[in-house]
Amino acid sequence: MTTRPVLLIPGIYNSGPTHWQSLWQTRHAGVTRVEQADWDHPVCDTWVRALDDAITALPQPPILVAHSLGCLVAVHWAARHRRSVHALLLVAVPDPEGPNFPADAHGFAPLPGTLPAGPRRVLMSSTTDPYSTPGFSAQCASAWNAEPVVLGARGHLNADSGLGDWPEGWALVERWRGE
Repeated sequence: MTTRPVLLIPGIYNSGPTHWQSLWQTRHAGVTRVEQADWDHPVCDTWVRALDDAITALPQPPILVAHSLGCLVAVHWAARHRRSVHALLLVAVPDPEGPNFPADAHGFAPLPGTLPAGPRRVLMSSTTDPYSTPGFSAQCASAWNAEPVVLGARGHLNADSGLGDWPEGWALVERWRGE
């Protein structure tokens, strides 16, 4: 039996070497990331195409693990495509209308209001994310039929949040891989 693939979808500027996404990629078999041509100037349609190409290249429906702007890529992809994925983990969804949203990111608003029925979805958020609010995260989880998980005051749930290789997040992915 092959290991179900995990496809990482980083946000703007990619995920650095101490980010949990990078640690997962180096420590676990079958974990790859969507590569973008321009990590510094994201354009939604271009990034969504790269995600679709990455999904198409995999031998079976993957588990998508998105962080920050990568979450917006994932939900725009899900609203446009009917290709199968096994599960979707959205971590630290940023508000594209929020005051701290990167000026160099284009085409991410408006967000899909709802997503078609599909795979299991979990949206993890922090109460102190500078790119979101608890209300925005809850609204997204409801609209996208995702189970909301609030991790407390943990910032943007990135390398600066002290998550390390984030074993709690990986445990969820491992459960999904075993299904």
